[in-house]
Amino acid sequence: MNRYKIFLLTFLIHFVSQGQKFSTIKEISSSNFQTKINGKSTNLFTLKNKKGMTAQITNYGARVVSLWVPDRNGNFQDVVWGFETIAEYLASSDIYCGPIVGRFGNRIDKGKFKLNGTQYQLTINNNENHLHGGTDGFYSKVWDAKSVKIDGNEALELSYFSKDGEEGYPGNLTIKVTYILTEDNSLKLIYSATTDKTTIINPTSHCYFNLSGTSKNTILKHVLFINSEKFTPTNEGLIPTGELRNLKNTPLDFNIPTAIGDRIDSKYEQLLFGKGYDHNFIINKPMGSFEKIASIYSPESGVLMAVNSDQPGLQFYSGNFMKGNLKGKQGDDHNYRTGFALETQNFPDAPNHPNFPSAVLKPKQTYTQTTSYSFGIVK
Repeated sequence: MNRYKIFLLTFLIHFVSQGQKFSTIKEISSSNFQTKINGKSTNLFTLKNKKGMTAQITNYGARVVSLWVPDRNGNFQDVVWGFETIAEYLASSDIYCGPIVGRFGNRIDKGKFKLNGTQYQLTINNNENHLHGGTDGFYSKVWDAKSVKIDGNEALELSYFSKDGEEGYPGNLTIKVTYILTEDNSLKLIYSATTDKTTIINPTSHCYFNLSGTSKNTILKHVLFINSEKFTPTNEGLIPTGELRNLKNTPLDFNIPTAIGDRIDSKYEQLLFGKGYDHNFIINKPMGSFEKIASIYSPESGVLMAVNSDQPGLQFYSGNFMKGNLKGKQGDDHNYRTGFALETQNFPDAPNHPNFPSAVLKPKQTYTQTTSYSFGIVK
């Protein structure tokens, strides 16, 4: 039996510990997030299942603020980075801590693309490129929020209306993201969007995870599997070249579960460009099918997370630009390589590469995406 089969078998056996007594969760008070931004009210919403798993989400940027899951000792760990007040989010330089980013997550070369013969210029906010929706993207907006139940599960429905021309994007776009906390310890995200004019779209969740629950531990011992045989290499500015390159015999190959730190400092050009992992992996599955695409666990805590998605790509970012100058929840520092992101997505710069999956959304069409983060325990 290979290492990945053993990895999944362990996950299935210890997915839930029924009847176990868990430690107290330190929930953040909703009053910490009650303010107004551009005349719209912000708040913090709490979802909790019967096993005690708890997610706290703010409608400021539709971002995950905290996510409490049990470790192998029955203690709850908050496995996402963030802050304890809306004031800290507004003051922070880390604008991508936990939100939904878009309209187009990831990079677009020089912020330019063509649709139906018309060239569009997006805002430039990452050297000479456009990143994660621009200078005032979805992550900085106050979304409309509504608490709902879906199939008996606690859920939060968030919606935002993006006007024609916002950040340079064409079309009036309405996007909705619903967070669902299920009884099998999964946080599920269902996206939908419509437009009145042909546009592009590629939203994604930008949570920083540390499954040990503290920045005292880096993510370098986390063991990662990604179901991918190819990736999209980039130039020095982290813009895809258009090549679909095989992962075999490269330090980016995670088809066999491997500790993140084992090869992160290899003198491989792609790792040097990103100062570590910051790459889009082409998922090995039929287009549009909802499947398990990645798994990762922390040897320190025993917490395991499986990522399921219907998206063709997965951006793995290993926290290479964290500087340790920000203090988050419970006094933890956002230190170098103490958080990772697994962003389910279309390919970066897709509008400029005909061989990449299309990111075009037309009127009368509906964009959809489903992603889930499922948690278990490795004993």
